[in-house]
Amino acid sequence: MSAKVKIRKIVTVVEETLQEGGRAVTPPTRRAAAIAVIDNPYAGQYVDDLAMLMDIGEELGGLLAKRAVAALGIEGSAAQSYGKAAAVGENGELEHAAAILHPKLGAPFRKVLTKGAALIPSSKKRGGLGTVLDIPLGHKDAAFVRSHFDGMEVQVNDAPRANEIMVAVAVTDSGRPLPRVGGLKHEEIKGEDGLR
Repeated sequence: MSAKVKIRKIVTVVEETLQEGGRAVTPPTRRAAAIAVIDNPYAGQYVDDLAMLMDIGEELGGLLAKRAVAALGIEGSAAQSYGKAAAVGENGELEHAAAILHPKLGAPFRKVLTKGAALIPSSKKRGGLGTVLDIPLGHKDAAFVRSHFDGMEVQVNDAPRANEIMVAVAVTDSGRPLPRVGGLKHEEIKGEDGLR
């Protein structure tokens, strides 16, 4: 990591669903999130040039994606869906979260997964300690795969502090448990245009 990013902590969470609606989920669906709690260099001040946060996003994209994939114990290419989210503390701006998430975080995230033709779903918010991040999830190569429209909630009890940003990425090894709302299936995708 460069001197630009000051990480206070990294938290990794794995969620495995074994039963849904009283039925066994075989194999279980699994999703993992890796969260970094970092210093916000622009907290409490308005700055036009947010390039430093964009560079930090690029560094975190690869680091957090590797952590999340490793937590699932799979190769990056086996990940099926993904998402990203950030929460700024009270002295930050939503634009700080956007600067981390959008311009540069995606390329290293996709590189870890060896692909990622679809847009990476994202969310951003402002909050205090214990803010819950809602990480939206979608199929990484075909946005029309309904079984992978999902989300993952994560929380770090002591973050974000007023001058921090909490940044998270999530990956899954499958879609929702027991999907049955129709639409394009994972096995049917072409993965060429990011939609189908």
